[in-house]
Amino acid sequence: DEEVAWFEVISGAPVQWRVFHGPTALDVIRQLGDLVGRPTQPPSWAYRLWMAAQGGWADVLGEVSGLEDASIPVSAFWVQDWGGIRINPDGGFGVQYIWEADEVLYPDFAGGVADLHAAGYKFLTYANPFIVDPATVSEEDEPSRFAPRFDSMDEMGLLVKNQMGETYVDFVAPNIPQGNAHPDFSNPETVEFISELLREVVDTYDVDGWMADFGEWIPVDSVHGDGSDAIERRNTFPIDWQLANRTALEGARPDGDWVMFARSGFTGVQEVAQIHWLGDQDTNWTVLDGLPTVVPAMLNLGLAGQPFVTHDIAGFGRGTGPSDRELFQRWTELGAFTPIMRTHDGADKINNWRWNADEETTNHFRKFAYVHCALMDDFMSLASEAEQTGAPILRHLMLVFPNDRETWDISDQFLIGDSLLVAPVTEEGATSRSVYFPEGTWYDVWTGEAVQGGQRSTVDAPIGSPPVYSLDQDREDLRNWESLTYGDCR
Repeated sequence: DEEVAWFEVISGAPVQWRVFHGPTALDVIRQLGDLVGRPTQPPSWAYRLWMAAQGGWADVLGEVSGLEDASIPVSAFWVQDWGGIRINPDGGFGVQYIWEADEVLYPDFAGGVADLHAAGYKFLTYANPFIVDPATVSEEDEPSRFAPRFDSMDEMGLLVKNQMGETYVDFVAPNIPQGNAHPDFSNPETVEFISELLREVVDTYDVDGWMADFGEWIPVDSVHGDGSDAIERRNTFPIDWQLANRTALEGARPDGDWVMFARSGFTGVQEVAQIHWLGDQDTNWTVLDGLPTVVPAMLNLGLAGQPFVTHDIAGFGRGTGPSDRELFQRWTELGAFTPIMRTHDGADKINNWRWNADEETTNHFRKFAYVHCALMDDFMSLASEAEQTGAPILRHLMLVFPNDRETWDISDQFLIGDSLLVAPVTEEGATSRSVYFPEGTWYDVWTGEAVQGGQRSTVDAPIGSPPVYSLDQDREDLRNWESLTYGDCR
């Protein structure tokens, strides 16, 4: 029945089917994990606030100082331009696709990381699987920086070929002025080679992890060394890419004190993944790729056996215009009720709204940083359960109330565990919204007011008080977020 489910097959590779019988949806998720594996949970500090920072040491340290002065507790800073800034043809800022520090932008990179560690912060960077061809790099961007990695992998036969038997170099997007080759993961040596290079990043700079970006761009007409189907390889590429990242981080940090957050995946990635984020949402309110897409995407990840999720506050954007105050604040509210709360400066980093754009935004952001901190024990307890059973941290309502048919079609609300109901505001200008309450008595975490379940109701939802309800009448920890200290949340 196409109204229930449909499948499309475009590869010539065989299709394998497996049906899990449950009987409950949570049982199906557990059975899936038993077969394909489950992600391991990140360390405890990951459940506190991460902040994006970039632009060189002066800008990064200015961000650190500003957040400290505002008493906003942060556990980690992630710096995506650590390898350098790339100016794109459209005038936008990009990052250099290289796995070494730009000593002009970040002189004594290892020393700067050590200083932030001494101040109590974790430090994250950025990596992706593109192997930049130095022949396509402008003199200003120093082709010699890219030559060793490209030349070594090319000589060793670790890069995919085109139909003419040459190393496949393409331009992945019209605004990226450099040509990129792609690892050939059909060669077992490729994962080993990449993981060794990535491990050197940790060994050299002592960083605590990174964004493992991309993984979904392998050309569909590429030729792989073992003759395997290119479209099938496009599916499995994210698994190999994340395996290389995990191998590097586990080798450098066997105590597990590291994080990686990736965006691509396929069946089997669960076993090598840690955190997934939702990709580059637009900085707007559209149902195509804006704020309203965040909750459905997180729910789908949970149903697919990936419980550790995050997203960009307040979107990334690609020519969609800068974010504004309302969008930033509503996205912040949703971020606070997400296991990993993390900001992104976005593609238009100069014009996008920021946490310190005005006093109202700073106060709002501070509140929800502490609200997120108040949820840390919930997230960690649910993370332990997820690691064992695959049960999502953020749960579709029908997972907890399977006999309530009304919950099946709801994709704009979620539960944290079994008893905390979150209905974020994702409509521009809205100060109220319709909420469906499953059976039970639900208590507004901001006011304590009770609502009887089994019905849909329109509730007030001003900025600063998104609809959040608990079956536990004693969730005063969220209402009394101001009782938490800065030290509690660092």
